[in-house]
Amino acid sequence: MTGTTPAAPSRSDAVRNRRLLLDAAAKTFAERGVEVSIAEIAQCAGVGKGTVFRHFSSKEELLASIMLGMLDELVDTATVLLTADDPGLALREFMTAGVEIFVRDRAFCEVIGRPSVQHPQVRDAIDRLCDVAEALTARARQQGIVRPDVTGTDVVLLLSGIQHTAAPLLSAEPQAWRRYLELALDGLTTSTGRKLPHPPPRHLPLTAPHLDHEH
Repeated sequence: MTGTTPAAPSRSDAVRNRRLLLDAAAKTFAERGVEVSIAEIAQCAGVGKGTVFRHFSSKEELLASIMLGMLDELVDTATVLLTADDPGLALREFMTAGVEIFVRDRAFCEVIGRPSVQHPQVRDAIDRLCDVAEALTARARQQGIVRPDVTGTDVVLLLSGIQHTAAPLLSAEPQAWRRYLELALDGLTTSTGRKLPHPPPRHLPLTAPHLDHEH
């Protein structure tokens, strides 16, 4: 008696499985960080572990897809705000949206600022985010709303800084980050007449913890 080869999943099944995996990965990464295993993600999605690797060659690729979704969300938000009448309010709304994403998604915070994964598409998305953040910041600079030596990259870096500052409080006080956002905004908008003591970064580094195929 000869065995039969399982039928390949249809295109609609493949699309559905990919969406299930992305949703499950986003949920588990956000709640538990990037150390969650592929097996746990597959279980959450209701698919086999092999299905994960049919769609994503590694956990790095899966995490990159999640990161791209979050970065695109921020870039889209900033792009819309470029048409706002009030440059200062637009910058405030962008920073609020950015910190909310960082607070919501633990994995985002774990990836930004740690060694050692580089993903070209995520790198490009980070660059796009810095470019649109610079456009928002430039409008505010031109109106004298923020310090003349503040850049868009400074603003993007502050988003994760605000989340990290508030992180010890968030489980008991989920809105505590708003206090530190206001402190950061005050620092951006208060002119002391003194220049900042170090030049702004040229690029925002993208680094991530080591991820392998089994974790």
